[in-house]
Amino acid sequence: MKFYMDSSIFLILVSYNTFISSPKSSDNTLVTYNDNRPVKACFVVLVRNSELDGIMSTMVQLEKTFNSKFNYPYVFLNDDYFTEEFKERTSALTRAETKYGKVDQQMWGYPDYINQTLAAESRAEMAKMNVPYADSESYRHMCRFQSGFFFRHPLLDEYDYYWRIEPYVDYTCDIDYDVFKFMRNNNKKYGFTITFTEFPQTVPSLWQTVMNFKRDHPDVVAHWPSKEDSLIKFVASKDEESYNGCHFWTNFEIASLELWRSNDYLKFFHYLDQSGGFFYERWGDAPVHSIAASLMLHKDKFHFFNDIGYRHSAYTHCPSEPEYRDKCSCDPNISLDYKDPISCLSVYDAAF
Repeated sequence: MKFYMDSSIFLILVSYNTFISSPKSSDNTLVTYNDNRPVKACFVVLVRNSELDGIMSTMVQLEKTFNSKFNYPYVFLNDDYFTEEFKERTSALTRAETKYGKVDQQMWGYPDYINQTLAAESRAEMAKMNVPYADSESYRHMCRFQSGFFFRHPLLDEYDYYWRIEPYVDYTCDIDYDVFKFMRNNNKKYGFTITFTEFPQTVPSLWQTVMNFKRDHPDVVAHWPSKEDSLIKFVASKDEESYNGCHFWTNFEIASLELWRSNDYLKFFHYLDQSGGFFYERWGDAPVHSIAASLMLHKDKFHFFNDIGYRHSAYTHCPSEPEYRDKCSCDPNISLDYKDPISCLSVYDAAF
């Protein structure tokens, strides 16, 4: 993941009564709905000033394939102040509203309970194992921010849904429906395009910490769906004693902010944060979000956006079905979905 000091955001809402054809749902049935009220939604972007070219490339593609039709706002976040050049050049790429915010030290920095010497020693040990971003402090700040704080930034307060975007990614299929209305009208809470396995060296104690949370917070667990109705089979080993590494790649994430703002998730994140795993290990926001959503949400709240072609770094999702080929410029033969052994899409399918 190239982009790690910044993120992105967008949102909207109103009322009509027109029937709209939507994409296939997770059980492969065609859904129609008639709630055409606007949605309070946005794109959220964590990005550095130095990544201006990368985010401009992303925006050009996103505007062409989707947002020129729907005009959802962009929320740009940075751990530094945005330059005037950054603001002017990004705002010029869209007719939608653009907002720019700085992340404060509480959201991006070391909590006072973290032993920074121990954290540095841990980074050095992970670097010896050639773990990606092993020695990066900023990557850890990013993962913690994306796990527990981005949704608390004041610029996001007015929104109900978000689409996370990144610099230097490709969107390769025309999207002719409003994905946020699809999420709301079909009561979906979490949408993804790519899923694969995490490096186990980055999260050696994460699953045990989750189990400890379940033990210590039966009041929260009481709100969760049954194992049969959840996606625990997507993230856990068969005996549920360990984490299988599967996660949704959060570089692309369309989701309800209600999920992360809930008291259950806030307690969950606080418990994980207090353990120090974001700094003593290298817990990513992808496994944290994926485990939490898989345990807390009913499985029918998830949606695989198969029709959205997406590439970030070496990984691509490209729909192969004939009905999408005229809308997409990507090559389905390089899609990660079922061909690569690191893909978890078959594990996701089997959980239903």
